[in-house]
Amino acid sequence: MNAPRLSFDRFVIGANNRLAAAAARAVAESPGSTYNPLFIYGAHGLGKSHLLGAIAELTETLWPETEVRCEDGTHFAAEHAASVAAGETELFVASYAHAGMLLMDEVHALDGHAAAQLALAGIIDALVDAGHQVVLASDRLPDQIVDVQEALVRTVSQGLLVDVSPPDYETRAAILQRMATEQNLELTADVVQDLAQREYKDIEALRTTLGEIAGRQSKPVPQITDGGEFESFLSDVQVVVQQHVESWRGRLREAIAYWQAEGFHTAVLERALELPRAPDVSGLTATFAAAVDHLRTLERQARQVDPSLVGHAVFRDPERMSEAEDLVERALSGEAPAKGPSPAFARDAFEVGASNQLAVHAADAVVAEPARRYNPLVLYGPSGVGKTHLANAIGNALVQRGGGATVVACINAQQLVDELIEAVQEGSVERWRARYRSASALIVDDIQFLGGKERTQEEFFSVFNALIDAGKQVVLTSDRVPADITDLEARLRSRFEGGLVVPIQSPDRALRERLFARFLADARRDASEDLLHALGEHPVQSVREIIGVVTRLGAMAEVQGRAITVELVREALGGGTAVSVPTPRLNAAVPAGQPFLDPEKVVWDWPDAGARLIDEVR
Repeated sequence: MNAPRLSFDRFVIGANNRLAAAAARAVAESPGSTYNPLFIYGAHGLGKSHLLGAIAELTETLWPETEVRCEDGTHFAAEHAASVAAGETELFVASYAHAGMLLMDEVHALDGHAAAQLALAGIIDALVDAGHQVVLASDRLPDQIVDVQEALVRTVSQGLLVDVSPPDYETRAAILQRMATEQNLELTADVVQDLAQREYKDIEALRTTLGEIAGRQSKPVPQITDGGEFESFLSDVQVVVQQHVESWRGRLREAIAYWQAEGFHTAVLERALELPRAPDVSGLTATFAAAVDHLRTLERQARQVDPSLVGHAVFRDPERMSEAEDLVERALSGEAPAKGPSPAFARDAFEVGASNQLAVHAADAVVAEPARRYNPLVLYGPSGVGKTHLANAIGNALVQRGGGATVVACINAQQLVDELIEAVQEGSVERWRARYRSASALIVDDIQFLGGKERTQEEFFSVFNALIDAGKQVVLTSDRVPADITDLEARLRSRFEGGLVVPIQSPDRALRERLFARFLADARRDASEDLLHALGEHPVQSVREIIGVVTRLGAMAEVQGRAITVELVREALGGGTAVSVPTPRLNAAVPAGQPFLDPEKVVWDWPDAGARLIDEVR
C-alpha cells in the first residue's frame, strides 16, 4: 500500500474526489486532530488505495516518530480468526495499541465476520480515544456491509464518511495528461479528447476503451497484469498512443492566453517562456490551475464576510497567495477581535513564594521562549490564589515582547462557551474559529467550565491543535488538574496533560506577610513588622481573602478612629480566626407560619455601627 508512487502529488483531484483528498491530506498533516476516524468509500479502481498510500507516505515524512500500521480487511479477518482459535484474542487486539495511525483497506472484506467487526470497533475506539488516527476504506458504506455489527457502524459514523465517485471529463483528461507526463509521452489534443469524453466507472473500463482504440490502429492489446492500476494503464497508453511532440512554448502561450482571459495575472508562466530548456509544462500549468482554484476558494470565503472584497487584486495573482490568505483571515476575525489580557495584571506585581514558585518559573520560561518549552502551560489551584493574575501577566509580557505585533487572546472558558453559542445562532462559527486561530497566543481561564460542553470541546479541540501545530503558545488555568474535570473529553485531557501542568497553592506565611504589606501600602496604611507578623498568622487560603481582611480592617479602623495595629488585628481577627460579628435580632417577632422572610423588608437592631460596616464590606 505504501509504495513511493502512491503520493498526494500523483493523485489527480477532481470534483469526484476533492473532499476525500482534502480530508486525507488533513489527517496526514495533523493525525488524530480532525476527521477521526476517516472512512473513504467508493467503487473499485477509483483511488481509495492510492489515498491510503498517500496518507501513509506524507505522515511518515511529516511525523517520522508515528508508527503507521497498514492493514486490509481480508488479512485482519484471517488474523482475528487465528487468534480466536489460539485463545489469544486479547493479545491480537493489544497489538494495535501502539499504532499511531491505523490504515485499513477493503473493510468490506469483513462481510459476515461478526466477531472480527466487534474487535475492529473496539480497536478503533481505543485508538481514537488515545488521539491516534484511524482511516478506513471500503467499496460501500458501513451499514451496507453484510451482517454488519451495530458497534462498528456507530464507531465509524462518529468520524467523517466521504466518497469517491467516477471521474468527470476534466478529471479524466487530467489523469491522462499526468500519466503521460510521467512516462515522457506527449498526447495529442484529439487523443486526450477522444479518451476523456467517454465515461468510465473505473480504470478497468478505461483499459477496455484503450483496447478498442488499439484495434482500430491495428495495434496488439497488451494483457492486463496484476501490477498497480497506474502502471498497467501507462503500459496500455504506451502501446496505443503515438508520441507527438508539441512546441512547449506554444502550449505555454495557450495557457497564458486562457488564464489572462479569465482575469488572472500570468507573470510566472510568462517568465517560463524565457527558459532556455523546456520545463515541465504540464506540471507548471497544473500547479498554476491549482493556485487559481485556491484563490477562488479564498474569494468565496471573503465574500461571506465582506462582499466589497470580491474582485480584490490579490485574488487574481497566484504570486500573491499569502497576501490573499492574510486578507481572508483578517476579514474572518476582524469584526470581533479576541479580547486581550487585562493590563491590570502585571508580572512585577505578582508576589512570589514557595507556594507558587514553580508556576512563576514556568510562566517566565514561556515568556522567554513562547511555544518552545511548556506548551500548553496549565496552571491549577483553588480559587483566589493568583492563577488569573499570572496567566494575564504572561499575556501582557508576550504582547510587550512582540513590540505590539503579537496578538494575545485572553478569555474565560464560560465566555468562550457563550461566544460559540452566539456564533452558532448567527451562523458565524467559521469567523469564531478564525478569531482565535489568528491569535499569536491563547489564554483560557477556568477551563473546568468546558466540562460537559460537547460542541465547545469539539471546536476548542480544533482551535487548540491549530495553534499548537502553528507553534503558538497556549496557557490554561483551572481549579483542578485536567484529569479531575468532569465530562472533559479524553482527547482534550491528553492534549492538556501533554504540556506542563503546575499547581499554585494557597499562600504560605511568608507570602501572606508580603501580600498584606502590598495591599496595606495600596490602601495607604502603615504596616510595621509586628503588624505584618500578626497578620501572617491569620490562616487565609487565597489572595482574595487577604484583600478582604485588609478591607475589613481598614473599615473598622476608620469607623473607630484608630490606626491598624496589632491590637486591632487581634481584636478583629481573634488571634487567627475570622472576625466574629454579633448575631442580629429582629425588632419585631416573626408572624407564626411565615413561609418566607424578605431580608429587604426586615429591620435589624445592630449592636454597634462598626460591626455593621464590617459586615457590609464583607
